[in-house]
Amino acid sequence: MSALHLEFDVAGDNFLSAGSATDRVKNELRKLGVSSADIRRVAISMYEGEINMVIHAGGGKAIVDIYVDKSVVKLIDHGKGIKDIELAMKPGYSTANEEIRNLGFGAGMGLPNMKKYADELIIESEVGKGTTVTMIVNFS
Repeated sequence: MSALHLEFDVAGDNFLSAGSATDRVKNELRKLGVSSADIRRVAISMYEGEINMVIHAGGGKAIVDIYVDKSVVKLIDHGKGIKDIELAMKPGYSTANEEIRNLGFGAGMGLPNMKKYADELIIESEVGKGTTVTMIVNFS
Protein backbone atom coordinates (compact mmCIF):
# COMPACT_ATOMS: atom_id res chain seq x y z
CA MET A 1 0.00 0.00 0.00
CA SER A 2 1.28 3.46 -0.86
CA ALA A 3 1.95 6.07 1.78
CA LEU A 4 0.24 8.63 -0.40
CA HIS A 5 -1.94 8.38 -3.52
CA LEU A 6 -2.49 11.50 -5.66
CA GLU A 7 -4.41 12.07 -8.90
CA PHE A 8 -4.35 15.14 -11.13
CA ASP A 9 -6.00 16.20 -14.35
CA VAL A 10 -3.50 17.72 -16.77
CA ALA A 11 -5.12 20.33 -19.01
CA GLY A 12 -4.25 20.17 -22.69
CA ASP A 13 -2.87 23.15 -24.57
CA ASN A 14 -2.45 25.10 -21.32
CA PHE A 15 1.21 25.89 -20.76
CA LEU A 16 0.39 28.08 -17.75
CA SER A 17 -0.90 25.13 -15.74
CA ALA A 18 1.68 22.64 -17.02
CA GLY A 19 3.82 21.57 -14.11
CA SER A 20 1.23 22.27 -11.42
CA ALA A 21 0.81 18.55 -10.67
CA THR A 22 4.60 18.22 -10.45
CA ASP A 23 4.74 21.14 -7.99
CA ARG A 24 2.14 19.52 -5.76
CA VAL A 25 4.03 16.22 -5.80
CA LYS A 26 7.30 18.00 -4.94
CA ASN A 27 5.62 19.61 -1.92
CA GLU A 28 4.26 16.27 -0.72
CA LEU A 29 7.66 14.61 -1.15
CA ARG A 30 9.24 17.39 0.95
CA LYS A 31 6.65 16.86 3.70
CA LEU A 32 7.48 13.15 3.70
CA GLY A 33 11.19 13.88 4.13
CA VAL A 34 12.34 12.57 0.75
CA SER A 35 15.84 13.78 -0.16
CA SER A 36 16.18 16.80 -2.42
CA ALA A 37 18.13 14.69 -4.96
CA ASP A 38 15.24 12.20 -5.21
CA ILE A 39 12.65 14.99 -5.34
CA ARG A 40 14.59 16.51 -8.24
CA ARG A 41 14.57 13.22 -10.16
CA VAL A 42 10.82 12.75 -9.64
CA ALA A 43 10.12 16.37 -10.57
CA ILE A 44 12.18 16.41 -13.77
CA SER A 45 10.75 13.16 -15.08
CA MET A 46 7.18 14.06 -14.16
CA TYR A 47 7.37 17.60 -15.53
CA GLU A 48 8.68 16.31 -18.87
CA GLY A 49 5.69 13.98 -19.01
CA GLU A 50 3.24 16.74 -18.15
CA ILE A 51 4.64 18.96 -20.90
CA ASN A 52 4.41 16.10 -23.39
CA MET A 53 0.74 15.60 -22.50
CA VAL A 54 0.06 19.31 -22.99
CA ILE A 55 1.93 19.51 -26.31
CA HIS A 56 1.04 16.23 -27.94
CA ALA A 57 -2.03 14.71 -26.34
CA GLY A 58 -4.47 17.43 -25.34
CA GLY A 59 -3.87 16.67 -21.67
CA GLY A 60 -4.48 13.60 -19.59
CA LYS A 61 -4.25 12.27 -16.06
CA ALA A 62 -1.32 11.95 -13.67
CA ILE A 63 -1.51 9.29 -10.97
CA VAL A 64 1.22 9.28 -8.33
CA ASP A 65 1.80 6.71 -5.62
CA ILE A 66 4.48 7.51 -3.08
CA TYR A 67 5.89 4.66 -1.03
CA VAL A 68 8.53 4.66 1.68
CA ASP A 69 11.21 3.63 -0.82
CA LYS A 70 10.00 4.93 -4.18
CA SER A 71 7.51 6.93 -6.21
CA VAL A 72 5.48 5.57 -9.09
CA VAL A 73 4.19 8.16 -11.55
CA LYS A 74 1.70 7.05 -14.19
CA LEU A 75 0.75 9.50 -16.95
CA ILE A 76 -2.24 8.53 -19.05
CA ASP A 77 -3.49 10.32 -22.14
CA HIS A 78 -5.91 9.63 -24.95
CA GLY A 79 -3.94 11.49 -27.60
CA LYS A 80 -2.68 10.34 -30.96
CA GLY A 81 -0.16 7.87 -29.53
CA ILE A 82 3.51 7.44 -30.36
CA LYS A 83 4.14 5.86 -33.76
CA ASP A 84 7.77 4.89 -33.17
CA ILE A 85 8.82 4.77 -29.51
CA GLU A 86 12.44 3.94 -30.35
CA LEU A 87 12.70 7.03 -32.57
CA ALA A 88 10.89 9.19 -30.01
CA MET A 89 13.49 8.19 -27.41
CA LYS A 90 16.34 9.72 -29.46
CA PRO A 91 17.53 13.03 -27.98
CA GLY A 92 16.45 15.92 -30.17
CA TYR A 93 13.69 14.06 -32.02
CA SER A 94 10.38 15.90 -31.78
CA THR A 95 7.04 16.08 -33.54
CA ALA A 96 6.23 19.45 -31.94
CA ASN A 97 5.32 22.17 -34.40
CA GLU A 98 7.34 25.35 -34.92
CA GLU A 99 5.04 27.45 -32.72
CA ILE A 100 5.60 25.13 -29.75
CA ARG A 101 9.36 25.10 -30.38
CA ASN A 102 9.40 28.90 -30.49
CA LEU A 103 7.83 28.90 -27.01
CA GLY A 104 10.84 26.93 -25.78
CA PHE A 105 9.09 23.56 -25.62
CA GLY A 106 9.28 20.53 -27.87
CA ALA A 107 13.07 20.30 -28.03
CA GLY A 108 12.93 16.53 -28.16
CA MET A 109 14.34 15.91 -24.69
CA GLY A 110 11.11 14.90 -22.89
CA LEU A 111 11.29 11.13 -23.20
CA PRO A 112 15.11 10.98 -22.98
CA ASN A 113 14.98 13.05 -19.76
CA MET A 114 12.27 10.81 -18.34
CA LYS A 115 14.52 7.81 -19.00
CA LYS A 116 17.57 9.59 -17.57
CA TYR A 117 15.96 10.60 -14.26
CA ALA A 118 13.68 7.62 -13.59
CA ASP A 119 15.01 4.26 -12.49
CA GLU A 120 12.41 2.55 -14.62
CA LEU A 121 10.45 3.88 -17.61
CA ILE A 122 7.63 1.92 -19.21
CA ILE A 123 5.91 3.35 -22.30
CA GLU A 124 2.74 1.77 -23.64
CA SER A 125 1.29 3.48 -26.68
CA GLU A 126 -1.24 2.73 -29.38
CA VAL A 127 -1.56 5.02 -32.37
CA GLY A 128 -4.95 6.72 -32.37
CA LYS A 129 -5.71 5.64 -28.79
CA GLY A 130 -3.13 7.22 -26.51
CA THR A 131 -0.12 6.62 -24.32
CA THR A 132 0.55 5.50 -20.78
CA VAL A 133 3.96 6.27 -19.31
CA THR A 134 4.98 4.77 -15.98
CA MET A 135 8.07 6.08 -14.21
CA ILE A 136 9.54 4.62 -11.04
CA VAL A 137 12.07 6.56 -8.99
CA ASN A 138 13.69 4.62 -6.18
CA PHE A 139 14.63 6.71 -3.16
CA SER A 140 18.23 6.63 -2.01
